[in-house]
Amino acid sequence: MLNNIGLPGLLLIAVVVLVLFGRGKISSLMGEVGKGITAFKKGVKEGGQEIEDDSVQPRDVTPEAEKDKA
Repeated sequence: MLNNIGLPGLLLIAVVVLVLFGRGKISSLMGEVGKGITAFKKGVKEGGQEIEDDSVQPRDVTPEAEKDKA
């Protein structure tokens, strides 16, 4: 169904979205999307560094009551 949307169709959709939401709302929305992408990339990078870091030791999170049973 969406295979035959060409350049004129995409331009029409863009104009309708611009008229409905306005330029200010769209630009602020894109700014928020950019901030989200940046935060995601930062989180992935920090997570990768944490995994590669040898100083991170596994910790025992077993409750004290369960440790006595073993």
